[in-house]
Amino acid sequence: MASTDSRPVVIVGGGIAGLATSRALKQRGVDSLVLERSAQAADGGLAVNLPGNAIAALRRLGLADAIERLGHPVCRREYRTGSDRLLAAIDEDTFWGEAMRPRAVRRADLMAMLGSGLDASALRFGTSITAVRQDTTAVQVSLTGGDTVSGHLLVGADGVRSTVREMVMGSPGVVTARLASASWRFMAPNPGGIDGWTLWTGEHGMILLLPVDDATVYGWVSVRSTGIPGDDHRHLGEAFRAFPERVRKALDWALAHPEDVYHSPIEEVRLTSWTKDRVVLVGDAAHATAPVWAEGAALAMEDAIVLAAMVADSDDMTTIGPRFEQARRDRVSHVQAMTDRLSKAARLPHALRTLLMPFITPRSYRATYEPLKPF
Repeated sequence: MASTDSRPVVIVGGGIAGLATSRALKQRGVDSLVLERSAQAADGGLAVNLPGNAIAALRRLGLADAIERLGHPVCRREYRTGSDRLLAAIDEDTFWGEAMRPRAVRRADLMAMLGSGLDASALRFGTSITAVRQDTTAVQVSLTGGDTVSGHLLVGADGVRSTVREMVMGSPGVVTARLASASWRFMAPNPGGIDGWTLWTGEHGMILLLPVDDATVYGWVSVRSTGIPGDDHRHLGEAFRAFPERVRKALDWALAHPEDVYHSPIEEVRLTSWTKDRVVLVGDAAHATAPVWAEGAALAMEDAIVLAAMVADSDDMTTIGPRFEQARRDRVSHVQAMTDRLSKAARLPHALRTLLMPFITPRSYRATYEPLKPF
């Protein structure tokens, strides 16, 4: 039998943005309900690189001890050629300081952190939305099976392919990233010598290896060719055949376990507005960017904290959207602009890119992250 539930805030999407929003609201004493279409929390992203402002956001969410316990410190960042020549190195520990030390964490662990302490009644898995309607007093969300949920505010935290965005804004808003059209991700045993964020770039593509613990690395790969089937792992092996042994060792291990290699398009979301009446988009649903600066999770958690503070202090939910967007737009636009700048550089001819990277990379790093330190 169909039923109706009512909460002050309804959140669609049980990923990082959705769980962070529910957690931030709970800290402020605001009840919420998270609707997630998957049967359980997914971790197909495998691992997440968390820059300093993401660590700051986790501290504000009450998770400082958890991220220090479960996150692997990322103290150094290196950019190398396919022949292993060092192009640029950045001391991230010095740049961010101990309190904001970047860390790498398994996505499943991050999700568990964000969801810890939330009431079971605040999470509903295996639930898809079929319609959204608003009036002057509330927003109603229709669910598969005929149930309805109503609230004073609806938060669309359902990612790049947001259903809320399409239903309410009427536009998909998704574009292919300038960086590359697709990527592959995997976990592999540390081949030895990978003790920090390390990116190798060559004529045909780039590969990142990042330790998530003392024995395991997270790998991210993109190639310059377009239209490659997601399961064409042979092409990946060929593209990086001349790379250093430690790179090939990690990649070869992953390709020997193809069931654990995840392929996905690299897409961005650029919108003129993230809000409409009682509906607010957060995280990737509002402003997904290519993973150049690893700011997806950071911006999503920041969104959650800012939005929760506004909700807790407001008597009129119809004013939340414009104020939230005003508070967040400049910071997001900065990340998007710096993403575009480095994505453009990444698509330069290989020889020119190799020549310029020692000069532009450290400068771009500082220009990107320095404005993000205060939060």
